[in-house]
Amino acid sequence: MTLAYDGTGLHGWQIQPETPTLQGLLLAAAHDVFEGEVRAIGASRTDAGVHALGQVVALTATSRLAPAAVRAALNAHLPREIRVWAAEDAAPGFDARRRARGKRYVYLIDNGPVASPLLLRFAWHRPVPLDLAALRTALAAAHGRHDFSAFCAAAGRDVEPHCQVRSVRVRARRSLVAIVISADRFLHHMVRNLVGSAVEVGRGARPPGWLAEVLQGRERTLAGPTAPAHGLTLLRVLY
Repeated sequence: MTLAYDGTGLHGWQIQPETPTLQGLLLAAAHDVFEGEVRAIGASRTDAGVHALGQVVALTATSRLAPAAVRAALNAHLPREIRVWAAEDAAPGFDARRRARGKRYVYLIDNGPVASPLLLRFAWHRPVPLDLAALRTALAAAHGRHDFSAFCAAAGRDVEPHCQVRSVRVRARRSLVAIVISADRFLHHMVRNLVGSAVEVGRGARPPGWLAEVLQGRERTLAGPTAPAHGLTLLRVLY
């Protein structure tokens, strides 16, 4: 299944007791629709406050419902902040997380002098004008295969730190700036830490070559602040 959701009031993907999470709410809805055991594996364990337009979930259940009927039934039981875009039969043993070959995220920055009330839940308001050319120069250093330890949160330091960033794009329309990053995998808080550091360059606090130096240093303490979660959206999972 492909899911979209507003993560504002959710505590991420992973199920937690007495706390609204994507996995928990999805399983609760599934138990209202199906009988017997139900399992749900998400392609990306998005953090609290992070949104999605293309989260992929492998839902395992026993049912005679057609995929379109499953989509309709689940949407009838899910809160309106969570929608099943599409559902289809998967091959036996399909694992949404392990089969993924890449992911694409977008980070939105509201760069207007006054925060837009329509973007408050989905974009980080930074009223200081950003130098887009400097932003692009800084983020270009992330392209390719690197050790991204400098941009990994402490909680994720126990995994392989090398990632292949396939593309980094900075787009702007009026006061809205979008940073789109695609990679084979991402470390914990990696996109948010890259954006937080790039914004330091964009506002003139650091030179354009600084992000490349931080990347080579491999120490989180060298990088900039972590951008807030609400500006981040999972766009697509690639298979």
